Amino acid sequence: MELAKICEEVSKTSGVEIIPVVQAVDLYAVAQVVKLPVWVQHVDPFLQGQFTGWINCEAAVEAGALGTLLNHAEHRIPPGTVKQVIERRNQQSGNLAIKQFKVMVCARTLGQAQKLAKFKPNFLAYEPPELIGGDLAVSEAEPNVIKRIIKALPEIPIIVGAGVKSGKDVKKSLELGAVGVLVSSGVVLAKDKKQALIDLTSGFKK
Repeated sequence: MELAKICEEVSKTSGVEIIPVVQAVDLYAVAQVVKLPVWVQHVDPFLQGQFTGWINCEAAVEAGALGTLLNHAEHRIPPGTVKQVIERRNQQSGNLAIKQFKVMVCARTLGQAQKLAKFKPNFLAYEPPELIGGDLAVSEAEPNVIKRIIKALPEIPIIVGAGVKSGKDVKKSLELGAVGVLVSSGVVLAKDKKQALIDLTSGFKK
């Protein structure tokens, strides 16, 4: 909750949209203390009812989520499950809140990105797992891959992540064609989280 408040403060002062992506047990609490759009780290393709232990879209929306992250390197799921979640969301035509629920799908490679893009998520995040939590940003390590993904999938906004820790990394990502960055350890493990966010958002300035 405290980190979400910092995100909101930096978002207001910088004019850059920051979306906290939180675990399910923190979702309701975080959504109550900030006006930022809050996403949940995962949902499952099941309806409400007899599905003990699973997270459904309706419950996530009711708890305050406006979107979800799927297939992160730390929570990989089969492509068929990604498809089911998106289809479930699209089928809820009578529930506007769920219909507007955003889905960002993570991909490890260009080939996986192309396959997952067929399901038409709102965003696609390219995040090679070997760079996650490291000191080398994806924008520096694999600029050509980012360019190829963006060229191959012009209809989907591309987010990039892994090793992103500075405004310089963000600026480079945007120059390559990404619309944003996916960041975790660069902020969560920073000694001064507010300053880390200020530095990151500086990369969006032209």
